[in-house]
Amino acid sequence: MKKKFLLFDADRTLLDFAKSEKKALAKTFEEYNLPFTDAVYQWHLVNNAKLWQDYEKGIIDRKTVLYTRFVRLFEHFGYEGDGAAFEDSYRYNLDHACEVFEEAPEVVQTLSKTHNLYIVTNGVASTQQIRIGDSGLQPYFKDIFISELLGSQKPQKEFFDHCFERIPDFDPSLALIIGDSLTSDIKGGNNAGIETCWFNPDGEENNTDAKVDYEIKSLKELYSLLAD
Repeated sequence: MKKKFLLFDADRTLLDFAKSEKKALAKTFEEYNLPFTDAVYQWHLVNNAKLWQDYEKGIIDRKTVLYTRFVRLFEHFGYEGDGAAFEDSYRYNLDHACEVFEEAPEVVQTLSKTHNLYIVTNGVASTQQIRIGDSGLQPYFKDIFISELLGSQKPQKEFFDHCFERIPDFDPSLALIIGDSLTSDIKGGNNAGIETCWFNPDGEENNTDAKVDYEIKSLKELYSLLAD
């Protein structure tokens, strides 16, 4: 498959967000002297995912996601305190809790020698800039596109239009988006008119209307996939 432009999602594709998230949550709950049980963690995952899905759909903005999720959690579990202030503390801890998937450094370093690599992410700008910088991966990418700075988000076509305008000599037929999210990355690629590669290490089923062109369980599978 001949490709020149590789658009990588960040969290859960290159960065082990689940590990970073749990570490930051545990630290923040400890700082607030609040119990961080498995029930609390699982409830947060479901609530947080729903809020981010609403953000992807354009129903709510990013600020609403951030300053609603822990307010709801505090209300649900009867915790006393300021959920918005908790968000700020959590955000700081998350900024400094970067975890990288084991294969990611080798893969991006290798592919950067033959392809133009970019990051496309819906994450919070300040957090993503710090975490990607701390990851050691940034030198291998030509540019980093963050929804908060572009004024639109994956899977919106407008997000990708902004990205493509900033990529020199961009050709959609030579582009591939690689990401774990069907609703954000893969659907976004569909909307943008580029081919998609679903990073699906857990072998989940596609129960959405997103069209997957290629599917991998390991980032190293990109070597053979991208071989001319």
